Amino acid sequence: MRIMDFSLAMYTEICKALKSQNVVTVQSYLSNVPKSPCIVLRHDVDRSLKNALAMAKLEHEYGIQSTYYFRYPHTFNIRVMKQIYSLGHEIGYHYEVLDKARGDSRKAIAVFQKELEIFRKFFPVKTVCMHGNPLTRWDGRDIWSLYNFQDFGLLGEAFLSCSDISIYLTDTGRNWNGNHNFKDKLKTENENRNFKSTVDVIRFLNSEKVSSIYLNCHPERWGPGLLGWFKALLRDHLFNFGKKVLKLIRSGSKG
Repeated sequence: MRIMDFSLAMYTEICKALKSQNVVTVQSYLSNVPKSPCIVLRHDVDRSLKNALAMAKLEHEYGIQSTYYFRYPHTFNIRVMKQIYSLGHEIGYHYEVLDKARGDSRKAIAVFQKELEIFRKFFPVKTVCMHGNPLTRWDGRDIWSLYNFQDFGLLGEAFLSCSDISIYLTDTGRNWNGNHNFKDKLKTENENRNFKSTVDVIRFLNSEKVSSIYLNCHPERWGPGLLGWFKALLRDHLFNFGKKVLKLIRSGSKG
């Protein structure tokens, strides 16, 4: 039976490929700098808590630890986050403070400090990750050109501090080739790879023995059940269409 791409069943196949690899959290990578090659595994929990918990449990079954970044207040759910943390995964803060402050850096850093403190009431947050909203013109990482995340007792920022990894793979836009991807990029982007499906990514994970890899999967896209899969498919197609329109509008305004 053929496995539907971007389903929890397909993510199971990813876990099978990762089981024999040196998979680490963002915190582990930044604190220990594990022996290369390794795979840094990260998840941005933008929407679905149910999917995030299912993914975390599945990884735990395969002996895999990864990093889960939660937005505040959108996916900030103590009950779910504690369950994921109890499985050995890292909990991090998925900040979007420049968007919330409409580009005002002073307001943004105040929001950052406040929300980070809320996270730390429950979890020892050591790394953070920018949430890239394609509908806004601000890049959340830009705030660190004015401030230092180390002043907040952080080991690093999931994009900026991992830029030494040349191979970055993300499912943003429901594909692995960077199409419809506005902000979810490392500053040192790897060369484009012709991945037609997740099966190609799994083959690559199994064959790559030299370089370290940074893998980012959004739980909302890997839900269990047929209904959840169709909802994610429809949402991704609508979002991708919106991104195309937005890109045309922005390119037209520049001209």
